[in-house]
Amino acid sequence: MFGYVRPSKERLSQEEQDRFTSAYCGLCHTLQRRYGLAARMILNYDLTFLAILLDESDTCTYGCRRCIVHPLRKRPCGDASVALDLAADHSVILSWWQMQDGIADHGFWGGLKYRLASGLLRNAYEKARKAQPAFDENTRVLLEELAALERENCPSIDRVADTFARLLAGAAEAARDPIRKRVLQQMLYHLGRWIYLTDAADDLGKDLQTGNYNPLPLRFSVENEKLTEEGRQDLAGTMDRSVEMMAAAFELADFGVWTEIIRSVVYEGLYMVGNAVLNGTFHQRPAREKK
Repeated sequence: MFGYVRPSKERLSQEEQDRFTSAYCGLCHTLQRRYGLAARMILNYDLTFLAILLDESDTCTYGCRRCIVHPLRKRPCGDASVALDLAADHSVILSWWQMQDGIADHGFWGGLKYRLASGLLRNAYEKARKAQPAFDENTRVLLEELAALERENCPSIDRVADTFARLLAGAAEAARDPIRKRVLQQMLYHLGRWIYLTDAADDLGKDLQTGNYNPLPLRFSVENEKLTEEGRQDLAGTMDRSVEMMAAAFELADFGVWTEIIRSVVYEGLYMVGNAVLNGTFHQRPAREKK
């Protein structure tokens, strides 16, 4: 995944910030417990949000733990749960197939880092595939479909974004409640569409330099390897429609203790990240970190 999906922490209480951190650290420890130390390299905010969406329990329990990344200060860490296990399984499968896509797209030398990461994750993938065979097959089929569209230089952003959106929506099949499953399918579908477009915007300059497929220049105006102001506005509009559809689905279900965190992501975090990517500031460190 890509790491674009995060809450606006300034709008969360300290308790809610600790709860989000507990999901992030809980997923990290779950990845290690289920799949070994190397699996922790795939942790990111997108997968943490998936764990939150998949949590159907009424409570969130966590303790405080140290780890290799934070050896001195204990951090909130979620207790073992079905949702964290599911998110860990899905994380490994999604990451594995994205690595295979990277190997196919970048040739021998360019794909070397993907081969190395894939080798480290191979045993974890085989275990996750056995645990979630339907999700694994759906991911494989849709990424192959997406790769075929990219090879033919598909000019439709809707077709390529829809393929990735259907892939992410497949994670909703883990939900037990049928109403919640329908809600999650809609939320994850539109989130997947937003992620694909955001990633395309983030990679635009690099893709234009390397010649890799990117659907945005085929639809929007580009100058000096960047979208024009008109192009940015047009893309922002279609990205915002996806967030609005995701928000409409979110309002149909009760997400318990995670409600305010999800609300922060849907109503603020996605817009903040989307704007930062389109403005070219997403990868810049905050001023206090630069000093």
